[in-house]
Amino acid sequence: MPSPVLNFMLIGMAFSATFSNMVSEERLDQIMQGFNPILGVAMIVVILNLGAPLDYHLILGAGAFTAVYILARAAGKYLGAYFGASITKSPDTVKKFLGLTLLPHSGVSLVFTGIAVSVLTGPAPECAQIVQGTIAAAAVINEVIAVIVAKKGFEWAGESNKAESQ
Repeated sequence: MPSPVLNFMLIGMAFSATFSNMVSEERLDQIMQGFNPILGVAMIVVILNLGAPLDYHLILGAGAFTAVYILARAAGKYLGAYFGASITKSPDTVKKFLGLTLLPHSGVSLVFTGIAVSVLTGPAPECAQIVQGTIAAAAVINEVIAVIVAKKGFEWAGESNKAESQ
């Protein structure tokens, strides 16, 4: 029986979520103003750490898996947001466009890819390569195309210039 493994990325995410919900909003803003420069560097290190072992040949070979993953993820985000907005009786703009604005956010999938690859490397290295290539390719594609779609979603919802006008 394998021994349990601590995943420090998940521990950090859980700690951050808990901590940010325990302090007041004003205090959290003060802390974040001082911490944002460190956070920016830390995020660069994390992304480099996740991307450094990637072999670009894996991205090119992921093909059909990448297409299925991107389409399933997009459908899940859009339909999930639509369903959630419907049952909470949110405005039509939320129903129609919230899912589009969620498309570019793939950071969590990169974290879980790192976990999946580390677990699969021993028992099924070929599966680890497929997962790594698929998610890496999807992240690259999503962070280019989905950002444009999200921007259009904000524009179509009439939300893109509201902050400037207020």
